[in-house]
Amino acid sequence: MKTDKSDILALLRGSNGYVSGQQLCAQFGVSRTAVWKVINQLKEEGYKIESVTNKGYRLLESPDVLSKSEISSRLTTKWAGQSLYYFDETGSTNIDAKRYAEDGAVHGTVVVADMQTTGRGRRGRMWQSPSGSAIYMTILLKPDFPPDKASMLTLVMALGVAEAITEVTGMDAGIKWPNDIVVNKKKVCGILTEMNAEQDYIQYVVIGVGINVNNASPEEFPEEIRKTATSLRIESGKQLGRAALIERVLFHFEQNYDTYVRKLDLSELMEAYDRHLLNLNAEVKVLDPKGEFTGIARGINESGELLVEREDGEVVQVYAGEVSVRGLYGYV
Repeated sequence: MKTDKSDILALLRGSNGYVSGQQLCAQFGVSRTAVWKVINQLKEEGYKIESVTNKGYRLLESPDVLSKSEISSRLTTKWAGQSLYYFDETGSTNIDAKRYAEDGAVHGTVVVADMQTTGRGRRGRMWQSPSGSAIYMTILLKPDFPPDKASMLTLVMALGVAEAITEVTGMDAGIKWPNDIVVNKKKVCGILTEMNAEQDYIQYVVIGVGINVNNASPEEFPEEIRKTATSLRIESGKQLGRAALIERVLFHFEQNYDTYVRKLDLSELMEAYDRHLLNLNAEVKVLDPKGEFTGIARGINESGELLVEREDGEVVQVYAGEVSVRGLYGYV
């Protein structure tokens, strides 16, 4: 039996004290030499592991490394990320996930990269993707529901990311409808959902998530987005473990997705989403190609549309499509 680094990492991480070499050998059915080799590999990757004769091994510190074994060792999900691909560098995790979907990859397959060379944002904009500081990940879904229900999955993911960031950092992560994640009025995350479907059947959906995590200063962002973009490290003053955040995003997304598919609407998630909605009960400007207007955002409906109350009291349902919503005085 092959020794799996992620299994050994998970055992060390879950233990309050030392784990004996004998216990590791017995649990995984391998030799002491095989265990020793894995421990040494982990040390070379930057993990601080204490080895004490007659006591065993103890994990003291995990570096901010992204690897398949680091992410897998943390997973608490039933299906999200249980099939996992990791790359130090790739063109686009969304493109990778679509390729795996065509090759028969299972529902919940996740692709993670430390760096992207051809990442894209909404409306085809290029997404800056340097290594060592951000999360670039895509989840592949093969849902058994009609194509017209897929657009709400973007909001399901936005809620999951906001919940995960709030939990991990203690900062309030807000949602700028429909799917930009914002901390202290600046964007930390973009989400891009793509679908391959027939008229009445979804082949697959991929949802790409890019989170600015450990960028150290605003100068690391391109000049054109410097005023509106930030990172979790800049806002919190702390370096964060990206693998731990990935695990929390997948956990919350899985919970929310399973809730969503029960009724195929957002009725059971609206309250949680509105708690994170930045513009709730605030004045917004709706940038509709048919004509701009202002009003008060009153939350989302069960289809994920933003309810905006106009000056005359009429409540308009704003669909995400090509409509943007801005605060009256800036990005939020």
